[in-house]
Amino acid sequence: MSAPLNLWLVAGEESGDQLGAGLMRALKAELGPAGVRFSGVGAGRMEGEGLESLFPMSDIAVMGITAVVARLPLLLRRIRETAAAAVAARPDALVIIDSPDFTHRVARRVRAAMPALPIVNYVSPSVWAWRPGRAKAMRPYVDHVLALKPFEVDVHLRLGGPDCTYVGHPLTERLGELRPTPGERVPVGGGPLRLLILPGSRRSEISRLMEPFGGTLARLAERLGRPVEATLPAVPHLADEIARAVEAWPVKPRIVHGEAAKFAAFRGAHAALAASGTVTLELALAGVPMVVAYKVSKLEEQLKYVITAPSIVLANLVIGENVIPALLQGDCEPGRLTRELAPLCAETPERARQVAAFERLDRLMHTGDETPSERAARVMLATIAAKAGRA
Repeated sequence: MSAPLNLWLVAGEESGDQLGAGLMRALKAELGPAGVRFSGVGAGRMEGEGLESLFPMSDIAVMGITAVVARLPLLLRRIRETAAAAVAARPDALVIIDSPDFTHRVARRVRAAMPALPIVNYVSPSVWAWRPGRAKAMRPYVDHVLALKPFEVDVHLRLGGPDCTYVGHPLTERLGELRPTPGERVPVGGGPLRLLILPGSRRSEISRLMEPFGGTLARLAERLGRPVEATLPAVPHLADEIARAVEAWPVKPRIVHGEAAKFAAFRGAHAALAASGTVTLELALAGVPMVVAYKVSKLEEQLKYVITAPSIVLANLVIGENVIPALLQGDCEPGRLTRELAPLCAETPERARQVAAFERLDRLMHTGDETPSERAARVMLATIAAKAGRA
């Protein structure tokens, strides 16, 4: 019997933990439970698939410049520890999953110590948005990129990045949860307007967006002159803060908890006001027209001078057209938000344009007969085999 494949995986935040767990399940289905062994860094979902994490993933799951600076000594130590442990384990491959500021530093150290080790990057850094030179800089230490977004393959080719394959976004595996069954979403003109309020999943987003979102909800209800049933799905670690903030809102939304309740709200919604992020792709796949808003600190605002993407809205980038309006910084205020959102609350050309664009997503994000996790596993195994053949 051949030895099991020994893989070292490193994820740095919740979304990476979900992707890593899906990849692990697909690999076990392909190789058999005894055919693969996992080590590295992850959280609950990856641990549930058999990974014993080197340390709690929460040590490195930080976002924003100020949060990173505050935890910098710990982050640097964890980078050194992770790379050293990976080298000591002598794995058959290293898989780095998202969180490039952490995982790519680990990969560079491991490549220096083990030049022949296959290294796969699951989730491309946003080289299409800013710092495009990162694509070419990855070539010395990344053998293959597994991309979640279809346009990223051409981006890496154009920028001289590593080999890249579109493996699909995990959201495409959940269309049954996102899309309404017959009768679940009533016509937009029939009865109360069902509005989603999605202020983000990070404390910084909540602190900056709750006030303008609350003001927008009040103005919209007054402008429409009809009942508005607003739903706000709250992430668990910010639920108390969200509940306190909503107390000051003139129009109170219904706060729901848990993913099942969130997706049920998506299936019934007519429109949404959302923070920029993956949620815009969730809404687009669910067929919910939206307005996107975002605010960052004054320091982070300076990044706009180096951002090269045509939109900050992920759904716009996948569609290839700026159909979803995005209001940023000073434009993220109740008056402007209400003016953009109101036309989406009836059968209007603005609403029809977004709905028509969303209908193209299935074709754009198609992955054939494989799920994204299965496709990622297949491409990763082929990368390992190809590098072994060249060794």
